[in-house]
Amino acid sequence: MTEITGTGDPARSMALLWRESEPAPRGRGAAAGLSVDRVVTAGIALADSEGLGALSMRRLATDLGVGAMTVYTYVPGKAELVDLMVDAVLSEMADLYAPASDDWRARLEAVARANWSLYERHPWLLHVAASGRPPLGPGVMAKYELELRAVDGSGLDEVAMDAVVTLVDGFVAGTARGVVEQAAAQQATGISEAEWWAATEPFVARVFDAEAYPTVARVGPIAGEAQQAAYDPRRAFEFGLTRLLDGIAVLVDGTNRS
Repeated sequence: MTEITGTGDPARSMALLWRESEPAPRGRGAAAGLSVDRVVTAGIALADSEGLGALSMRRLATDLGVGAMTVYTYVPGKAELVDLMVDAVLSEMADLYAPASDDWRARLEAVARANWSLYERHPWLLHVAASGRPPLGPGVMAKYELELRAVDGSGLDEVAMDAVVTLVDGFVAGTARGVVEQAAAQQATGISEAEWWAATEPFVARVFDAEAYPTVARVGPIAGEAQQAAYDPRRAFEFGLTRLLDGIAVLVDGTNRS
């Protein structure tokens, strides 16, 4: 399932994101020591362990040991909760960002790797559509600031800086999705990628026509042996990141020569 940020009440979401209107604990919530932060932390823990599909206000209330209506006192609904959860985990970017040196390419590579680490920590982020109406809280703002600074001073103008950051973020999300899909397939079937291919191989060998697909016949076995799978998302990330940075370097060099 996919959740979409920005579908709740904008005013209430923004007030909660910036903690301008922290509800005063009362009733069972006060007894349980509830706060907006604790509700959000519980939501992230649930999504991390069971996926975004398990997230509901009722389930969250159960995990927190309170009634469902008590949770609504702190967060008005699931839409606002998802906004808060996304903003909270994106605030982790600063802790994951570690450039090897101080040139734009090293900084941008560190941005990509920090984003990859975020998806490894919180795979459910890949099931949230947040680009159109991002939750404009402190976590999102800090992440965007860090990413823009990575290419600031490279010679690119403001529009190109934003475009490069968007390009890198999209690339990382696309390759990280492969890791999540492989894990989901293994969980659903109970067998690993290697076991699945081993079971499929005899049938493929029986029906495959090398004369009809000569390029596949030549490339497929060599690539499969190198990757030990039909698709290795981590290998794709490493290969693609280098090529992507090479391409951005051409853009930067061209901009600085003009």
